[in-house]
This record gives sequence, C-alpha cells and structure tokens, in this order.
Amino acid sequence: MLRHGFRRCASQAASGAASASVLLRTRPVMRSAASLCHCNASMAVKSTPFAYRFYSSEAAAADGRDVQRGESGEITQFGQLAELGVHPNLLTAVTRDMNYQNMTPVQAKTIPVALKGTDVVAQAKTGTGKTLAFLLPLLQRMIVEDPKLATRSSFGTAKSNDIRGIVLSPTRELAEQIATEARRLTRNTGLVVQSAVGGTQKQAMLRQTQKQGCHLLVATPGRLNDLLRDTLSGIDAPKLAALVLDEADRMLDVGFEQELTEITSYLPSPREKVRQTMLVSATIPDNVIRLARQMIRPDDFQFVQTIGQNESLTHERVPQNIVAIHSWANVYPALFELIDREIEAFRQGQRKIPFKAIVYFNTTALVELASDLGYHRRRAGLLKASTFSIHSKLHQASRTRAADAFRNAGCAVLFSSDVTARGMDFPNVSHVIQVDTPRDRESYIHRLGRTARGDKEGEGWLFAVSVSMPATKRLLGDLPLRPNDTLTTAATRVDTGASTPYHEQMIQQGRDVGPVFSQAYKSIFGLGVSTAKDKYLLVDDMNLWAVKGFGLEEPPKVGNDWARQMGLSSANLNFFRGNDRGFDRGGDRGFGRGGDRMSGRGGGGRDAFSDMGRQVRRDGQSSGGFRRERY
Repeated sequence: MLRHGFRRCASQAASGAASASVLLRTRPVMRSAASLCHCNASMAVKSTPFAYRFYSSEAAAADGRDVQRGESGEITQFGQLAELGVHPNLLTAVTRDMNYQNMTPVQAKTIPVALKGTDVVAQAKTGTGKTLAFLLPLLQRMIVEDPKLATRSSFGTAKSNDIRGIVLSPTRELAEQIATEARRLTRNTGLVVQSAVGGTQKQAMLRQTQKQGCHLLVATPGRLNDLLRDTLSGIDAPKLAALVLDEADRMLDVGFEQELTEITSYLPSPREKVRQTMLVSATIPDNVIRLARQMIRPDDFQFVQTIGQNESLTHERVPQNIVAIHSWANVYPALFELIDREIEAFRQGQRKIPFKAIVYFNTTALVELASDLGYHRRRAGLLKASTFSIHSKLHQASRTRAADAFRNAGCAVLFSSDVTARGMDFPNVSHVIQVDTPRDRESYIHRLGRTARGDKEGEGWLFAVSVSMPATKRLLGDLPLRPNDTLTTAATRVDTGASTPYHEQMIQQGRDVGPVFSQAYKSIFGLGVSTAKDKYLLVDDMNLWAVKGFGLEEPPKVGNDWARQMGLSSANLNFFRGNDRGFDRGGDRGFGRGGDRMSGRGGGGRDAFSDMGRQVRRDGQSSGGFRRERY
C-alpha cells in the first residue's frame, strides 16, 4: 500500500509539474555460578564473569528471599528491585513520590541487566521509560561505591571535582529533562544533581556547582568537553562510577563524535578507576557500533534488545498520512488549513482529545517563518490555539520556557526544528506534522515518536512537496504512510492564478514577514540536491512561492558568493544589482531531491560488537525481512 500510495501522490504532483585503553578496562571478579537476569529478549554478548555483584540475586538468596518474576521470567514491578539490593531511598522515590509501580517492558528488560554492573548497549525506542531504566542502576551503583550518599545526612558534602556519574545527551532540552528526573529520584538521598548545557551561562553554572557540589552531572557533549578541558573550571571525575550515553545515534548524527572521544580522554583510565558504561540508542547504525567499540568493555558487556522481532520502530498503530503538496506556495496554506480543521473538529465534539500538535521543519528559518505567521494569524483571530516555537537560535532560557508552556497547554501548536525530536516528553500530543522530506529516515521515526506516547492516541502527517517527492519515496517508501487528499489548498495551482482564502491570507501577511521569508527562502537550498537540473526546478518553485505565494514583487535577492557556494551560479535567481542576470517568472516544476545518506562504516573483523550488529533492529525489519507491502 505504501508503494501504491506514493504513485498516487506522485501523479497528483505531476499534474501540476578501537582504542587500546578499552582492552585494559578490567575489574575484580566475584566467583559465582548464579546469574541475575533471565531476560529472554536480551542478547548476552559477554565473556567474563560479572563483578561488582552488589545488586545480585545471590544476595537475595543468601537472605532466604525469593525474587518474584513475571511469566516471562522478568521482574515487572519496581518494588521487586529491593530483592536485588536497590536502596530503599531510591525505591521510595520511584514507588511513592513518583507513583510508579509497574515497569514498562523496556525497564523490565534493562534495569536487572544494568544492575549487574556489566556494560550495556540497549536498543530502545523513545517514549518507553528508558530514562528511568538507566538512571536507577546508575544511581544505585554510585550509592554502592559510597554508601554514605544514600541518606540526606551526607547532603552538603559534595564537591565539583568529585563527580561520580555522568549522563550525556544530544540536546539541551533532553539533558534538562533527564536532570529533572534524576533530582526526583535522589530527593531522599545525599546525591547532588547538576546540569551543564550549551546556551546557558557557563560561569553561572560553575558558581552553582562549586557552591553545591555535584555527584551526577547531566550534560551535552560540547559543554562537558569544554568544562573538562578548562583547567580552571574545577570540574573533575576521578572516582567516576558510571557513564551513560543517551540517544547515542543522535549524538553522532549532529557531529559529537570528536567531543565524545575527547571526553573519554579526560576521564580516569580503566586502570585507575573501573566504570560502568551504558549506551542507549533507538537505532544502532554502523557508527553507533563503532562508538561502542571505543567505549564499551568488549569482554564484559550485554546487548539488550527491547524491540520485538515483529515490532516496528515507527509505532505502527499510529495512523500516518502523506499529503502531496503541489508547490512550496501551498505548504503554509495547507498547514494552517489542517490546523484550523482539526481544532474545529475537537470543538464540534468530533475528536476526543484537544488538538495539540508539533510541526517539524528542516531549517530554523522555516520554523521562524511559521512562528511569525502563527502569531499574525492569532492576532487577526484566524488561529484558535496558542503557538510556541523551539529552535537552535533561541537562548536556552527561551527554549525552556517554550517547552514548559507547551507541556502545560491544552490546544496548542509547537513549531520546531529537530531539537525536540529525540527524547523530549510532551504530554498529550495529538498530531505530529512534518513539512518536506526529513533529512534522514531516523528523523522521521523520532519525530513521529512525539505522539501516541504510552497508551495515548495520536497521528502523523507528512507534507511532501512535489519537488521533493522522489526523495520522499526513496527514503520512506516502505513505511505505512497513507495518501490523504482532503486538504484543498495542497493542490491549488497558484501558477495558473488559482487561489483559496488561505492563500490570500498568506499574501496579506507577506508584508509583515518579508525579512523572515527571505531567510526561509534561502535556507531550503542548503538542504542539498542531487543534480543541476533539480536545482533549477527548485529555484523556479521557490520563485513561484515568493511571487505568487507571498505576493512579493520579486524573489529575495541573493549574492554571487552565496549562489556559487550553493552551486546555483547559473540558476534563475534574483541576484543583487551589478549582476547581468535577473530572473524569469516562468519555469516548470517537478524537482526530485535526494542524495546519499551514509551512516558510516563499521569496524574491521568479527568480534562481539559484530555479533551485536547482526541482532539490532532496523526500521521496517521483521522476522520475515524488510517490509515492502505498504505504500
């Protein structure tokens, strides 16, 4: 169905146009024949007996206690973790303060394994409780290594140069979210949690950390690397017990590989201090396996697979719609038509839950344009919902305020770049709307994961512009996307003079958003195209958007240097005065955007990590191979 749906959408559009130090990471071994975990979905890739069995079933057996397990052999309730030695103060925070009793499947598979002290590589989807799954074992390990940290009596003794645990996250928002969760978990202990993220004042963070101390630091890679290499920061971790890399695939996607390597060089070597490393990732491409080779003990780690063989990474129960958009001139009219329609459906009682949407764009400038348009529509009384925006250009304080406001809102729209696509928890999101072909397949999956979290309802929408349709088909052609032609603005032929009220509103608002539109116009060319012919067709469509979609007299002017950098020197652009070429208002459309998307190559010969690589789940993969029956 997926493949057929793409043909249908395309026809609609066509009608218009290994480091050595790792090997030294050993630790003392406690002789025991018993095994802690019987998780039937985890692959044991390990070769030495486990050490640091502070949290073992042997200890429970010595006390004559029987660890109760579910039918699958898993521990399924947080209270049962007391039988594995988890400190009561941590469990009280979970079961009483946070009111969590039953584990999610991810927690049931991951926590007992991590409590052994072995290194862990876990493949887990977002929205499945994975944050608690790695925080609880991490905090327990810190307490076992220093028992006085378990009670409030030790509070106030922390130091900034005695950090015991580190959690790395790819985004500021996710790092702050993890830190908040960690503070809830440690409220009955003497553990001090601090966060260190970019976009905030470094000196203010250092003053707070030097005053309060720090046991657990939750950070983004860039900021942590900066702190560790700054000899005057006072930040150090000579007794580091555990290191967690959350959303490892995303950290590599956004270019943090060098920072991760540098961070490990500042941490104590395995010969000085043994630590547990946990690597958590929703997808495990070759570059994540390469990272595991660098940071995980090859002789003592366990791969935990929390995604079933017949379970899709894309949440198959989420309805997913694809809308063929004739031109970029139709994108924002179609977007606001959909928003208005869904809000009205809830107000008329046709939907059970309020309309609460996240709209994803590929560039910051497109987010800013949507935010400005939403603001003007609200002022004019055309939009009956609160609007917020989050993107990388905002200061961290502004991003945090927007995220908190959106979390607490009822009927609302969040215009966002990919900074919120991973790990961020926004309750009751009813719609995820993605504009244009995502940068990669994983981005589509993680964006979609912001809706239908837990047992809630939700749906996904993808706006596929005709110039990008071939790339969309190549990237997402086997996913369960269903064609949706219910938006009248999507197929409007503005090039022939056709219009709708939404198009007229865009033209009226064009006067108010001119400078922002100019940046949005140029930002789309930076997304990458595959051939010179494609570039020319994209230029024609962008010019149509400017003149017919926003009512501008001419497209935004561009400079020769910029055009040369984009490979558009001979394209139909509106160059600054002094160039001997203007632009032509004609031109056909039909551009297809593509390009190679490489995830990196794996390591050399076969080893434990190669075995792990053969058991990871790829999107669309089931026990019978890759899914091709849809779209």
